[in-house]
Amino acid sequence: MASAAEQLAANVNLSAFGKSEELKKRILFTLGALIVYRLGTYIPLPGIDPEAFAKSFFGQSKGMLELFNMFAGGAVQRRAIFALNIMPYISASIIIQLLTSVIPTLESLKKEGEQGRKVLNQYTRYLTVALATFQAYAMAIGLEGQQGVVTDPGIFFRITTVVTLVGGTMFLMWLGEQITSRGIGNGSSLIIFAGIVAAFPSAIVSTLELGRQGAISTGLIIGVIVMSLAVVAFIVFMERAQRRLLITYPKRQHGNRVYEGQTSFLPLKLNTSGVIPPIFASSLLLLPTTVANFYQSTGSESIFATISAYFGHGRPLYMLAYVGLIVFFAFFYTAIVFNPVETADNLKKHGGFLPGIRPGERTAKFIDEVLMRITVLGAAYLAVICLIPEALVAYANLPFYFGGTSLLIVVSVTMDTVSQIHGHMQAQQYEGLIRKAKLRGGKRAR
Repeated sequence: MASAAEQLAANVNLSAFGKSEELKKRILFTLGALIVYRLGTYIPLPGIDPEAFAKSFFGQSKGMLELFNMFAGGAVQRRAIFALNIMPYISASIIIQLLTSVIPTLESLKKEGEQGRKVLNQYTRYLTVALATFQAYAMAIGLEGQQGVVTDPGIFFRITTVVTLVGGTMFLMWLGEQITSRGIGNGSSLIIFAGIVAAFPSAIVSTLELGRQGAISTGLIIGVIVMSLAVVAFIVFMERAQRRLLITYPKRQHGNRVYEGQTSFLPLKLNTSGVIPPIFASSLLLLPTTVANFYQSTGSESIFATISAYFGHGRPLYMLAYVGLIVFFAFFYTAIVFNPVETADNLKKHGGFLPGIRPGERTAKFIDEVLMRITVLGAAYLAVICLIPEALVAYANLPFYFGGTSLLIVVSVTMDTVSQIHGHMQAQQYEGLIRKAKLRGGKRAR
């Protein structure tokens, strides 16, 4: 017999969506916030020559600027006030999350519940300002170092650039928090998602134009379409994949009543680290190429130029290093966000145990072994997803937006947003069932 939850899920349909006024308001608010974000990507920074910057940008099209431009929805290419996007906030959040496992003070704040979470969020904001200021100042220096890009270089240009870019990042951080609390989905993820998706039409058009000009064959274009669909399906399957460990709770007596033993599952995601490994790996590998391009634009020689010759985008050493860094960050981040010892202690505290495994240290060791095995599969999955599109980008001259990282972000955020919409619809229908039950109970009482 189906459970109440399964029956409720089966009854969720479009009619429930039509009746949910709150869900409509949340979706409209989210769309409005994303429109504001997209408008901001077209407001340019003051004091920059558009033509000179365009030539400089396309001259560095294989560096980190292209990665930033993808995440920023083209704001870097348009030298917009949102050029830094929300990436400093994402980086600050990851750093604070990593530090909570290293610094005892932050770890104790994490365990304090809502109040500790507010303090950690405040630390994240402070670190966001610091990172955004550093990146904005570095961008201002880099722009001044390129011939003819800045119309009036100097301290005033640097100050205005830093203030504008940091202000844009902080506004996007606030906008993301508003989307999370008053809209649908994770606000920060949706902002990155909107930037990537907004660039898809131009990438498709440019790919078709390359096919029309004969730069790439029609068969390759069809192959890319088929591959993209297959990659999306594979991502959906792997992101939903779990290793569920059976947990048993014994019989317990409360007063004169004896409660039967219960069973539940401890779900371990195959890809616990999410999209963090590809983003970190891409950033680290594209940094030498970008620095080399800046030095070459000023006429200076650097060891980075030699390094970029071997670790250039699409080179064999680049591919090997890319896979190695993805695997490393997959294991590293999983070890940070999931603590088997803490999980085993919580199970023991609540009387739960894994069948055939002694509670405590043995349970922690078993969970750690299982987590290690599935992380191997998760890291291999991330490497395959990111490596195949990278090869097409490098050897088939396809747009960067077809990279594995962009597809992974788009699919993951879409799945999370759809899941939240489904959850709101279920909650709305569940509240309707409760109201009907109360009305029936009132009629019977009369």
